[in-house]
This record gives sequence, structure tokens and C-alpha cells, in this order.
Amino acid sequence: MTNQSPNQPSQPPRILIFGAGSVGCYVGGRLMSGGAEVVMIGRPRLRQVFDESPLVLTDYEGFHFETQLGPDLFTEDASVAADADLVLVTVKSAASAEAGKTLAKYLRPGTPVISLQNGISNVETLRSQLPDARVFAGMIPFNVLQKTPGHFHHGTEGHLMAEKHACLEPFLSAFESCGLALELREDMTSVMWSKLLLNLNNPINALSNVPLLEELSDRNYRLCLALAQKETLALLDMAKIDTVQLTAIPMSLIPKVMSLPNWLFQRVAQKMLAIDPIARSSMWEDLEAGRPTEVDWINGEVVKLANSLGKKAPANQRLTELVHACEQSRRRWAGDELLRELRSASR
Repeated sequence: MTNQSPNQPSQPPRILIFGAGSVGCYVGGRLMSGGAEVVMIGRPRLRQVFDESPLVLTDYEGFHFETQLGPDLFTEDASVAADADLVLVTVKSAASAEAGKTLAKYLRPGTPVISLQNGISNVETLRSQLPDARVFAGMIPFNVLQKTPGHFHHGTEGHLMAEKHACLEPFLSAFESCGLALELREDMTSVMWSKLLLNLNNPINALSNVPLLEELSDRNYRLCLALAQKETLALLDMAKIDTVQLTAIPMSLIPKVMSLPNWLFQRVAQKMLAIDPIARSSMWEDLEAGRPTEVDWINGEVVKLANSLGKKAPANQRLTELVHACEQSRRRWAGDELLRELRSASR
């Protein structure tokens, strides 16, 4: 255990990835590639993978990194959290409370914890379980797909963000060194809702059962996304929650861009279409693996916001229901079929 305070980590910093699945293995591996001291806590299934195969990381810009993960680097033993200078939580949203309870047994008081999870409410869940830690909202904008066991591929653009606080500044160089910059911001509520607006495509991609690029090239699927986004933007306006620009296109204009004819969309949204042809949403990956999805922490957050305002969010409600139905019985929705379903629900 280091004798220094959590504000002044040893060099290289001791960074713990708690819940190392696709996102956690990718972020942890990237930090390793830059020289950071990283330990990942994950499930036995992945420990078995790394007993036989190396960790392989690639991205859509040509990055490649490969390393062996022995039991000292990837473990099921949560007690290693006692030595952490920084914790990155990457568990699925449904596991946030359990993650907090586990970490509370081991973390030193004042240890900074960043939630790199989908949704809005995970930070408060972690804070309720970790009163002695410093828990911050974070955001990971890009898609990570497990191509083969142990091989994690970063398929879309974007950089990490987290709440601005002095105790996180000593760690910024570790993220810079690996080419995965962490930007500290004072407007994380707006950042998280803006990310969620983009994540509203996750259920549509999962229901389509095609890669993201193919899905976004189909105007019917884009119109489904525009419907869910317009509904969400109207609710955010009522709640006086601002959005921030996370893509080349301002968030308020994205539904209009999504609604454009294919030929014009391809011209206007060229950067948005700079997606690896194999990239898919994490929700699709969960459905394929037979796991519960995070739809309640994505579209469900919109429904929750609507309820708090005495309003309804029929498109997001219906998407939530359809994904839950697919968790039980997998089916593919064609773009025109899904659009009719959502328009019908929104009448």
C-alpha cells in the first residue's frame, strides 16, 4: 500500500478497474500501454480467457496493443482495491450498488472513484454505498466490441470526461500517455444527458441486429432514433437541463440530421459515419450473450425524467419494452417495422 495520500499517487499510479468487461478491459489495457500500473477486477469467465490468450486491444485508427494478464493483473479478488490510488468503475448499471458495497470494504478513505458507466443515476448509487470515497461522474463516449475472446476493439470516436476536481489532476498524465485523454469538466450533468442522447441509439442498434454503420445508413432506423431524441430533448428543455456538443453536430440538431434523406445524411454527417464497419452497441452484445441489458438506465432514464415532470415518453417507453421482450426471445426488427411501432406508440 502506498504511504502517499490519494491526491498524490505513486508513480506510476495504481489504477483499479472494477468490473472489467469490454469497456473496462479496453480502458485498463490502454492505460497499461502508456505505462500505468493497472489491476483489473473481473469475472471468472474472463480470467479463464486470459489464462489461455493475451489481452489484445485495437481501434478504428490502427492502434494495437497486446499483453499477457497474469493473476496479479486480472483477478477476482476485490481486496486489491485497498492499494488503489484511483478506481474506475465499469460494471453494468444493475451492478452499481453491489460494486459500491464491495469497494466499501477495502478502499482507503478519500480514494477517488470515477463511474464510467451508462446512464445518469449510477453516481448517486455509488456515493450512497461509498460515503468515505470521492465519487465522480464520468463518461466514455466510444463503442468497444469484443471481437474474439480477449480482443477488444474501439470502434467509434470520442474521449473520456469526468467531473472536475483537484484530486483527479495528478492522474491526467496517465491518460495522456496512453492516448486516451481524460477531460475534467464542471458540467457533467449536461455531459451525461448529452451522452445519453447518443446512447438512445443503443436499443435501436440492438433491435436491428446489424452493425452500427449499416443501421445508421438506413433512414428508417435513423427516424426511430430521431423520434426518441426529440422526445428526450423536449423533456430536458422542460427540466432546464442543458446539453453540450459531443459531436461535430450540436445536440439540438442531431434529430434533424438523423431525419435527412440518405444521400444528404451521408454528406452532412460524414464524421458521424466514421465508424468501424464491425462496430455494434454494447446492448446488442448483451442480447447476443443472453445477459440483461442496460435499457432501464438509458431509455428508462428518459421515462423516469418524464414521470418526474408529469409527462410521458412513449417512444422511449416502447423501446424499453421491446428490448426487454428481446431479452426473453431474440428477434430482429426491420427499420420500417420498428418505425411504425414507435410512431404508433407516440400517437
